[in-house]
Amino acid sequence: MTLSTPAILRTSAYINGEWTDADGGRTFTVRDPFSDEVITTVADLGSTETQRAVDAAYAAFPEWSSRTAADRSVILRRWFDLLTAHREDLATLMTHEQGKPLAESRGEVTYGASFIEWFAEEGKRVYGDVIPSHRTDARILAIKQPVGVVAAITPWNFPIAMITRKVAPALAVGCTVVVKPAEDTPLCALALAYLAQEAGMPVGVFNVVPTSRPAEVGSVLTGDARVRKLSFTGSTATGKKLMEQSAGTLKKLSLELGGNAPFIVFDDADISGAVAGAVASKYRNGGQTCVSANRIFVQSGIYDAFIEELSRSVGDLQVGRGTEAGTDIGPLINDAALTKVERLVADAVDKGARIVRGGGVADAGPRCYRPTLLLDARPDMAISREEVFGPVAPVYRFDTEAEVIELANDTPYGLAAYFYGNDHARIWRVAGALDYGMVGINTGMISTAQAPFGGVKESGFGREGSKYGLEDYLVIKYLCWGGLTPKQTGR
Repeated sequence: MTLSTPAILRTSAYINGEWTDADGGRTFTVRDPFSDEVITTVADLGSTETQRAVDAAYAAFPEWSSRTAADRSVILRRWFDLLTAHREDLATLMTHEQGKPLAESRGEVTYGASFIEWFAEEGKRVYGDVIPSHRTDARILAIKQPVGVVAAITPWNFPIAMITRKVAPALAVGCTVVVKPAEDTPLCALALAYLAQEAGMPVGVFNVVPTSRPAEVGSVLTGDARVRKLSFTGSTATGKKLMEQSAGTLKKLSLELGGNAPFIVFDDADISGAVAGAVASKYRNGGQTCVSANRIFVQSGIYDAFIEELSRSVGDLQVGRGTEAGTDIGPLINDAALTKVERLVADAVDKGARIVRGGGVADAGPRCYRPTLLLDARPDMAISREEVFGPVAPVYRFDTEAEVIELANDTPYGLAAYFYGNDHARIWRVAGALDYGMVGINTGMISTAQAPFGGVKESGFGREGSKYGLEDYLVIKYLCWGGLTPKQTGR
């Protein structure tokens, strides 16, 4: 791996403005998911070192939170500029440790940096209220203040954007942060820390704790009362566990959890546009996204035409090493991910589904699963109930609007949903009826720094991005100012 700025590749934790190794020198190995080759070894922190990171964030909070939003914005803007300037190195690092194609990695660096840019400005617009009083001698005010130390536990599928989406709003309003990145992808997180240091981030404000022992580190972050906010992106099962562990200190929580996104194509949809949207939503990052289309529902009137065009598009996707030109889909992140995809496809085929494209591991590499199209899918198949997190698209035929709404909502998850059609009345009806936190209408790409990202039901709660993304890092303080009766002067 060749980098223009070799110093961006860090292998030590970043705590209190210093690069530090684990106590006892313990490390864990970071591997390229395509080749399984060792990239490097990284400091493997445990509970003691994590406690020091919380200490640092807690000590830094008073000074950082007392700064003006404009002062914090200057540092965040420098951080954004450095990410932009080092985009190629960050993308190279990401492709090697995460596997996604280089073009997607470049896009993620730009996307991740956009949250820093957005919140550097939005942090200046945290407004309170003057509320009409219940008494003539009193005034009522509501002000917003930073919640305190924030713990961010982030996933491997977007190893830069999932950090900046949490950290940027927290820092913008005056919180300090401890980040625990996924053990598969710590290098991007440590590169962010390096660039934050270069941007002049004060010591203790931003800390990164790499570890191969997430439960041990997580128990510190959930159990320490000084950590007042926990933001987590990952599986619903892990999110529930973290919520239980946080109950003892009543932390403020943001949980962005599993999904089972329906992608609905009505008879009046533009077929080519719907196919392009389905491919973008389903196969981006090899299907390893929480908002990936998990179930594709196509109305009977255009079913055959849609499947014909979708099959051609899926067949054109190229699988391979992310650094190679022309690669559309890289490897799955690890062997467990591959095993899950193989299990779900096998179950679907056993229950009557037909593979019309792909299926099985590609010749490109042992974790490269072919982009796959499954027809005749049914709700009783495991692939209909579980999040696939791989390049496999099951397709379902439907006849009526009421039928597909029932099928789409028949899941405990409620993160993202998509549908294509041109009947304006139906667009309003379906958008309102889908029980999801986000709905893409005639688009398969919905994520942006300006919009509130988050779900309902067992997909979690809280929002990231947009002006609403600031609220999860703020608390409201009510001020009642009495004694304002005018003094009598005797006149």
